[in-house]
Amino acid sequence: MEIKATIKPGQKGTRQLVQKYGDQLICVRYRYDKLRQKRYKTVELIVDEQDWVPGVRFATTERVLIRIGYGEEELRERVKQAGGFWNPEKKAWVLPFAQVLALGLEHRLIDELGGL
Repeated sequence: MEIKATIKPGQKGTRQLVQKYGDQLICVRYRYDKLRQKRYKTVELIVDEQDWVPGVRFATTERVLIRIGYGEEELRERVKQAGGFWNPEKKAWVLPFAQVLALGLEHRLIDELGGL
């Protein structure tokens, strides 16, 4: 199948689909099947919406590891107040990702979780 045209909502030929799908409509495509000699009109829709932080692969409820230096007592206390705790095996602090974002500690994330 070959795509010959992709049109955005609001462009000519999308009015009825915009009325039907509203803000969920991403685009309309016209696909052509040479073997069956058919033209198909397809739509791309938004079916789910989630919060997302670019470059991060954690859910907001997931517990993550962060690094805090030995001399950073004030930061350590803020992490404890936010529900964080020390993991002696990983030698890192554990905190829900939502709290990491709230405290602005994304740059301190440690890549490996290892079965928390």
